[in-house]
Amino acid sequence: MYGNGNQPVIVLKEGTERSKDKEAQFNNISAAKAVADAVRSTLGPKGMDKMLVNTIGDVVITNDGVTILKEIDVQHPAAKMVVEVAKTQDTECGDGTTSSVILAGELLKQSEDLINANVHPTVITNGYKMASEKAVEILKGIAVDANDNKILKQVAATALTGKSVGEEGDSLACIVVKACKAVADNGKIDTKNIRIQKKVGGVIGDTHLVEGVIIDKEKVHSRMPSHVENAKIALFSCALEVKKTEFDAQIQINDPASMKSFMNEEENSMKEMVAKIKSVGANVVFCQKGVDELVQHYLAKNGILGYRRLKQSDLEAIAKATGANIVGNVKEITPADLGTAAAVDEKQVGEDGMAFITGCKNPKAITIFARGGTEHVLEEVERALNDAIRVVGVAIEDGKVVAGAGAPEIELELGLMDYASSVGGREQLAIEKFAKAMEIIPWTLAENAGIDPIDAIIKLKNAHQKKDKRSAYFGIDLDTAEAVDMLSKNVVEPLRVKVQAINSAEEVANMILRIDDVIAAKRSSTPQGGAPGGMPGGMPGGMPGM
Repeated sequence: MYGNGNQPVIVLKEGTERSKDKEAQFNNISAAKAVADAVRSTLGPKGMDKMLVNTIGDVVITNDGVTILKEIDVQHPAAKMVVEVAKTQDTECGDGTTSSVILAGELLKQSEDLINANVHPTVITNGYKMASEKAVEILKGIAVDANDNKILKQVAATALTGKSVGEEGDSLACIVVKACKAVADNGKIDTKNIRIQKKVGGVIGDTHLVEGVIIDKEKVHSRMPSHVENAKIALFSCALEVKKTEFDAQIQINDPASMKSFMNEEENSMKEMVAKIKSVGANVVFCQKGVDELVQHYLAKNGILGYRRLKQSDLEAIAKATGANIVGNVKEITPADLGTAAAVDEKQVGEDGMAFITGCKNPKAITIFARGGTEHVLEEVERALNDAIRVVGVAIEDGKVVAGAGAPEIELELGLMDYASSVGGREQLAIEKFAKAMEIIPWTLAENAGIDPIDAIIKLKNAHQKKDKRSAYFGIDLDTAEAVDMLSKNVVEPLRVKVQAINSAEEVANMILRIDDVIAAKRSSTPQGGAPGGMPGGMPGGMPGM
């Protein structure tokens, strides 16, 4: 930048990096495409897995798009924006994270030709906006009702396909649908009420649904019963011990008699605690904090089963499942605060004891007990179940699904091409590029399955161009490489997953395209022998450390 007399005027700090116009746009597009390429090979039932090793050596093996993108430490600011797309997709729908990132990358790749042809980014973003609105309209037109268990099971099975659950996809899909139906409340599903409790051991097929809650804790005293029928459950957020004073106090006792009475008083107060619990009819106690050894002894003596140091979330889940109230003071408990369950059992799972609260009447919190041979397998099963629970929840709430396997994307491409010619103007070019970008999903599905993607796209387009009642449902069969009616093949996805993927991909692509100047400040480095900013000893204003 030059002032009068051609003297350079320094505006930016030394070391600041700046890229402008096409250079900035192409840099950002390249970064976004790199993120999309990182997860591309994981898409679909034949997708591959990624092994991620973090700085401390922890290993994650997954093909879940959002997990991969969260685990890798992305530095480029435009790439971070694309990672946000996956996170949003995960928050809103639970599935379709890889698709949304791939779509965003492809929209940006398609825009490169237009930028090179000197089409202004504002024209491109306007065209993309119009195309995404039309795409959502087309999707709603080809969606079908999801109003029975059969379709919901298909939704769950599609979400589980390609995850590392082996041949158990069908049985897990049934478990997921049953779980979602159990916690449904006026057509809404709070998926937080479906807990997944995992334990290494057995095989994936041993995974089952428990209509109640499982707590990964052992009973506090060996003499307590291991099985309690007709359980009356008390929940405490306070410690079951003598309360210590909040300030330091010393008590000086001079004679042994006073000492004895002091000890007796302490013991009596604990005895009274247990007596109160027993008097309201409780036979199982769950405590968020500690339980004194003496209280443990009296609980065991009275045949009351007790557990301590539970997480807040565990306590809340038990309250939802059994109808109990969480009590903050033992003296305040009443029979109305107790929850009920048919049984509470202490079961040995592997080397650890676990509490199984079962037979709850109309439970609003239930548990899927996941099993698997190794920790890594179990973690991937948990991720797969979480995805399936979310998509079934979304399908129940919206009541609409679309065919999978690239069927809606090809229908969108053809529909958007027709729409583009009706729009005219330069926006038409952007809408055509948006339509072309839709091919990337079936293209990638075919590529990952070892099928020729060009042949697959041609077969799909031929099937969709027939324009009959079923043509919109034709997707690519990854076993035969033929175009097949995916509704009859039971490959379906919730409408919301597709709508969210297109909307969020369009939004991030437009945001990146609007950037024409990237100004990156020089990264501050910590000088050796000092704290940040070069202040010796890290004290403000360079004061020497104490």
